[in-house]
Amino acid sequence: MTEETRDATRESAGRGTVLVTSGTGRTGRRVVERLAARGVPVRVGSRRGEIPFDWSEPAGWEAALSGARAAYIAYVPDLGAPAAPAAMTAFGEAARRCGVRRLVLLSGRGEPAAVAAEEALRAAAGDAELTVVRSAFFTQNFSEGALLDGVLGGELVFPAGDTAEPFVDADDLADVVTAALCGEGVAGTVVELTGPRALTFAEVAAEISAATGREVRYTAVTGARYAEMLVGFGVPAPEAEFLAGLFTSLLDGHNAGVTDGVKRALGRDSKPFARYAAEAARDGFWTVRG
Repeated sequence: MTEETRDATRESAGRGTVLVTSGTGRTGRRVVERLAARGVPVRVGSRRGEIPFDWSEPAGWEAALSGARAAYIAYVPDLGAPAAPAAMTAFGEAARRCGVRRLVLLSGRGEPAAVAAEEALRAAAGDAELTVVRSAFFTQNFSEGALLDGVLGGELVFPAGDTAEPFVDADDLADVVTAALCGEGVAGTVVELTGPRALTFAEVAAEISAATGREVRYTAVTGARYAEMLVGFGVPAPEAEFLAGLFTSLLDGHNAGVTDGVKRALGRDSKPFARYAAEAARDGFWTVRG
């Protein structure tokens, strides 16, 4: 291969590269796997990546975006956080300077503060195609996230009262995001993703109990009490208060409705919680060791 051919190959790969921010996280790693399976060149955005990407270090964002044709944006800690609109403005401007043509943004369903961040990105990114994926709570919160310890300990403690939530499987979301990054499905639109049925946390505990064969119960607490618990686990007080306030505001009933977003994007139904629970139990996420 001549040097000119190598340069042309690198240029072609650069045009096709997709940056996945938070690329080792719950949704990011799933999107990375799916893009790689399609043969799409992927740049994993992480602090330890070959080209580091860190949401707290905006000076490095342009290097991570350079040469990418598309990007998946999963902002940490949450798109409804106070710092998110400014971060989205800065990211969008960097993406525009780098010539990124397609953006897929993970957002929160029924979260007004997240909409402000969405609009900040839209305004900053110029004429890039923007897909906004507004997601319900992930089922994987119970097997890979903050609620795992509660499941393993037999008690889910959360400020949800008896409100129902249509939990969506992160695998479904990753499939939707991957399709949008490739210009398919609901690319260029705003879509809300949920599972097929809304469940209360007590019903979730019952589903997990059935899948694991051991009792898991749900205990409702106030937002203030939940913030205290998070601080006790080492979460900084401002972050704990933000998270507790976010959860109580989202779980007040306004998000209980089910959407057909997954079906519109992928042409198939979303995964039921019972199937997710059976798979998580089979894969050992809830095996109590020791």
